[in-house]
This record gives sequence, C-alpha cells and structure tokens, in this order.
Amino acid sequence: MSADFVFGIHAVNALLERAPQDILELFIMKDREDKRMQPLIQQARQNGISVQFCNRRTLDDMVNGQHQGIVAKARLASSGNESDLATLLEQKDKPFLLVLDGVTDPHNLGAILRSADAAGVHAVISPKDRSAKLTSVVRKVACGAAEAVPFITVTNLARTLRELQDAGVWVVGTAGETDTTIYQADFKGPLALVLGAEGEGLRRLTRETCDSLVKIPMFGSVSSLNVSVAAGICLFEAVRQRT
Repeated sequence: MSADFVFGIHAVNALLERAPQDILELFIMKDREDKRMQPLIQQARQNGISVQFCNRRTLDDMVNGQHQGIVAKARLASSGNESDLATLLEQKDKPFLLVLDGVTDPHNLGAILRSADAAGVHAVISPKDRSAKLTSVVRKVACGAAEAVPFITVTNLARTLRELQDAGVWVVGTAGETDTTIYQADFKGPLALVLGAEGEGLRRLTRETCDSLVKIPMFGSVSSLNVSVAAGICLFEAVRQRT
C-alpha cells in the first residue's frame, strides 16, 4: 500500500466506515466543525486517528480539487493485476466484470466505479497504458467505491479478454454499429461488459476479440452518451437480467 490523500465528505466517510485503520491523519478546515463534519471528527477520534485543523490554503496545497474542508492521508491499496484477476475468477461461479478500453477522464472513471459498486460488479478492468489511474480525484468522484470495487490494470487488454473467454466468461462489447440492443442480449451468465474510450469507442482489436457486440438504443438527436452514463445503463440492464 502507498500513502495518498482522500478528500471530500463522502469519500472520507466511506473510508472511515470501511477501513479506518488505513487512515494516518485527518485534516479539517478551521471553522468547518458543522453538523456534517462533527460525526466524522468523532468517528476518527474513536478510532485513534489524529485530527488536525488547518486553514483552507493548507488543504488546497494538499489536493487539487474541491476538498469540502476535509482531507485524509491514508494507506490506499494500489491497482490489482493479472494474478488478482485469476484469483477472482477461481472464486466466483458467475463473475460479473466491467472492462474499460482506454477511459482517460478521471471524473468518468470515478463515476463508473460508483455505478459498478452499486451494480455489484466483482471487478473493473482497465489497460495500464493510456487510461485513467486511481488518483485522489477518481476516489473523490467515486464516493468510496474506489475502495470497495477491485480495480485491475492489465498489460495487454486483448490477451486478458481471451483469457476471460478461456475461463468461460462471455465478453460483450458496446458499439454503435451493431443491430443488437442491450435489451436483446443475454447477460445472465459469467459476463464481462466492455466499454470504449470517450469519443473513440472500442479499439479495433478489442472489438474483434469480443464474443458479441451490443448497443444502447438511441432515439434523440445525439449519437452517443458519456461513457459513465452508458456504463450505468448497461450495468443495470445486466443486474435486471441477473436478479
């Protein structure tokens, strides 16, 4: 584990709830001891966490973002790898995975992790290169989901997809050029949903490796959705079928 900053009320609260032992210090902006902050301060002190009160400039210097007056310095797990994925596949009878093919915007990744957590996804998989990493911004947007959903980075995405197929996982990519909608597809079994990068979609090799392609039906004037919105729609159609 490496030390990093988690900021924002929801993200810090989730960390306090799930892993208070990993918080090294809690920094609170002076004059922010209001009713939203008091329970967090109390919970931190009950867990033996040092609480320091700072001015806004100090917190601004720690993190580049809207910290809402609270920053936690914590030991945070790094991304998983191919070995962690293999272990997960051995443990799950019917894995439910989300694969991101080059999503680079940290706000999109954070929102996707939040949807993945809500949908019960077992892991989110992303290439190591040319993709967003688990930064403090991602963790804030994810509102605690970054600490709950395994985030696995792989060296070769196409090879990983083939290994998933060898393990009996049905790999379904999202692409606008198919005629099959997500409502016509079968998401009930071992599943890996694959979404492409913002604006570019799936890379050619990724698309060719998928077992099938699906699309979200569009009825308005726009031709595509933000990738985090598309992820939520696809994931919860899978949830509907799987429950």
